[in-house]
Amino acid sequence: MLQVMRQRNFSLLWFAGLISMTGDWMLIVALPVTVYELTGSATATGFVLIANKVLSLALGSFAGVLVDRWDRQRTMVVANLIRAPILLLLFAVDSADRVWIVYLVSALLSGIGQFFRPAENALLPMLVGEEHVVPANALNALNDNLARLIGPALGGLTAAWFGLNGVAGADAITYLVAAVMILAIRIPVQSAVTEAQDDAADRQDVWHEWKAGIRLVGNSPVLRMVFAVFAISSLGEGIFGSVFWVYVDEALHGGSKEAGWLLSAQAVGGIAGGLLVGARAKQWSPIALLGWGAIGLGVIDLLTFNYPAFLREIWPGLVFMAIVGIPAAAFGAGYTSAIQINVENQFRGRVFGALLTTSALLIIVGAAIAGPATERYGAVPILTIDSIAYCLAGIFALRWGAPIADNLSGESKVPTST
Repeated sequence: MLQVMRQRNFSLLWFAGLISMTGDWMLIVALPVTVYELTGSATATGFVLIANKVLSLALGSFAGVLVDRWDRQRTMVVANLIRAPILLLLFAVDSADRVWIVYLVSALLSGIGQFFRPAENALLPMLVGEEHVVPANALNALNDNLARLIGPALGGLTAAWFGLNGVAGADAITYLVAAVMILAIRIPVQSAVTEAQDDAADRQDVWHEWKAGIRLVGNSPVLRMVFAVFAISSLGEGIFGSVFWVYVDEALHGGSKEAGWLLSAQAVGGIAGGLLVGARAKQWSPIALLGWGAIGLGVIDLLTFNYPAFLREIWPGLVFMAIVGIPAAAFGAGYTSAIQINVENQFRGRVFGALLTTSALLIIVGAAIAGPATERYGAVPILTIDSIAYCLAGIFALRWGAPIADNLSGESKVPTST
């Protein structure tokens, strides 16, 4: 893992991500708080999440096609340079009748992110080499959780001292700094030549390239399995994001303070998970990480959501939320590495774009289902069903995914003919 971090290009990408994601987490805290303070409406506050996913659903798959056509490094730099001034629109939010600006900014940032994330995931194997893909993704999981640990605290303090304007300005600066760092990356000569050849090969119109990407996913047993497991996790993310706060209230009789403790504990566990997975990456295949990660998430979530029936204390929840960060890191490194290893370079952008579209759709579905279901049955039963689904998805990945991956190990890549 240290060998990967010593690589200049990866280190620039890693620290750029840490800086910009820390700013994003600051904003994630500030936006719903601001909307609720201005409107007093839980519905208006919840719409921030929906607005964030609308353009993800509309653009994700087609954005991936364009990413496969464009220079990935330049795409990431331009995406950050565009997002920085968009954040400044939040300076105009000072009353309830201007909350629509929050929704607009949230949607635009998410829409531009549909170009950034596939470009980053597609570029990473070119920077580190495929033999280092799994530890590199584990380090990215560590990165995500460091930002998640630091960002909310900074966001809360900045919002308290300077309001939403301060948070928006700080996040804009993080995008600019990250853009400069990404621009400093030197793409290896051989990788640059390969990407240029890929761009020139079999160029069709966007619609046909999009359909080729969809067929690629449909024709690959590995990708079908990864998409199925990831779809379940996205549905669970939508449910969790909607029901977690109710769970803290109903089961733990807590509030925002207790919820913050629990989420911070998960970030700490995620940091440990990123280090562990990165250090032991060569011993585990991406499919094994995906499957066992999903099972671990499901089992620990079951314990987390049901222990209050026996003990109404916060500390077991903190312990479980810290532990669950480890399988979460394995899960993230597993699905990302599985795609990077099994898809040719010229197809990676559209495959990751299709994955983001799938995720956005099912997060919205999960959030829509969770509200009425929780009102009827309560938070714990709904979260329990979600946890069991994770376990079944992990078993499916290990039972059917590992033999498929072994059979394809000699081929390495999904065939590129369409």
